[in-house]
Amino acid sequence: MSSESALQPVQAADAADAVITVSGVGKCYQIYARPIHRLMQGIMGTRKRYFREFWALRDVNFSISRGQTLGIIGRNGSGKSTLLQMIAGTLSATEGSVQVNGRVAALLELGSGFNSEFTGRENVYMNASILGLSRAEIDARFDDILAFADIGEFIEQPVKNYSSGMVMRLAFAVMVHVDADILIIDEALAVGDAFFTQKCMRYLREFKERGTLLFVSHDGGAVTGLCDKAIWLDQGHVKASGDAKDVMSAYVEEFLAKRSVDPVRTEAALRAHTRHDPRRELIDRSTLRNDIQVFPFDPDSPGAGTLHARVADVAMLNAEGDPIAWIIGGECVILEIAVVSDIDLDSVIVGFYVKDRLGQYLFGDNTYLTYHDAAFSMKAGETVRARFKFDMPRLQHGEYFVTAGIAEGTQDQHELQNWLHEALMFKSQASSSPVGIIGLPMLDIELIKD
Repeated sequence: MSSESALQPVQAADAADAVITVSGVGKCYQIYARPIHRLMQGIMGTRKRYFREFWALRDVNFSISRGQTLGIIGRNGSGKSTLLQMIAGTLSATEGSVQVNGRVAALLELGSGFNSEFTGRENVYMNASILGLSRAEIDARFDDILAFADIGEFIEQPVKNYSSGMVMRLAFAVMVHVDADILIIDEALAVGDAFFTQKCMRYLREFKERGTLLFVSHDGGAVTGLCDKAIWLDQGHVKASGDAKDVMSAYVEEFLAKRSVDPVRTEAALRAHTRHDPRRELIDRSTLRNDIQVFPFDPDSPGAGTLHARVADVAMLNAEGDPIAWIIGGECVILEIAVVSDIDLDSVIVGFYVKDRLGQYLFGDNTYLTYHDAAFSMKAGETVRARFKFDMPRLQHGEYFVTAGIAEGTQDQHELQNWLHEALMFKSQASSSPVGIIGLPMLDIELIKD
């Protein structure tokens, strides 16, 4: 597709519905070549200029309706954080105006709003009061904030002793308990452990149903999966805006178009008529092999459902049905989900999906399509094991989770009995996949000239 031909501007919101209106906004910084020039400028005033202007943002216009989710993308230095700071009210605009209707909670620079010398408890009270809560409201919500952050006794320690992940945990926990109308997230989820990131993404998906979200990330999948609309900033200007998928496609297209091409390597590749994928041997016999570590089933994983029937175990097996703790990307595996029921169930559905650390769904399936012509039933006290056999994709480096569940009914209408969000975790150690979230083993790669 052409870079911007398919894109439409983010629609201007009606005044009654608009929660954020950005009109002709620009931010200019004065850049001095030497420190002494700043002093000389103060003495000379407007009679002589000792600085050059740098416009971090210029002529930015958009509005966001209540309930809309907006992603902001762009390369480092494009003005994303500057724009968010102006919307959050921590930075003033040089020109134009920003109007915000509603309570804003922002997670900008990691640790912003915290005093490193204060304890976690003291920072909770200070930060929550800045965000508009009274002392009584903070007292009433403190236990919930502490439970969400899950940092234990460190709440009584100075924040300067926290890891970056612990700071993010506490900041996010405060933010989600201030009853904000607008949430602003600026790359904060790039730090912290995968389990807490999953908790944050679940909250954001719930929040977007009732509030307005501004989300900045370099992860295109997270932006398209979470946001309805997107704005692409380039050198301080809005280069494109519209549906999140269209804007992200244009952004990636330009990035790929700018990548340099080695003409020698290209010509050598074109001379080849047919060749097998050399990575196959490399993956089998070198460090490029995609090793995936499988962790034990977590019965205490957060979940939902009536709990009349439950997920009792989730395990990875090899093709022969034996439990395994390591997988090689591309090999045949079996995902086994054991379920038990306290009541009789007439039409059982067992299913799963695999997601990455940001909660993006990669793949999944369930038993309904296989058994819908002859419903599978369970008696009270029975244990049933569902087995899904597939070739494990090659995965990029990082943590992944299996969400497993049991329901009764049909694909479209069913009652959820139990759904475990992070029933099983596995970690990809390295990847031979050149691009994308998952890699598919190539049976053959060839170039043919007419």
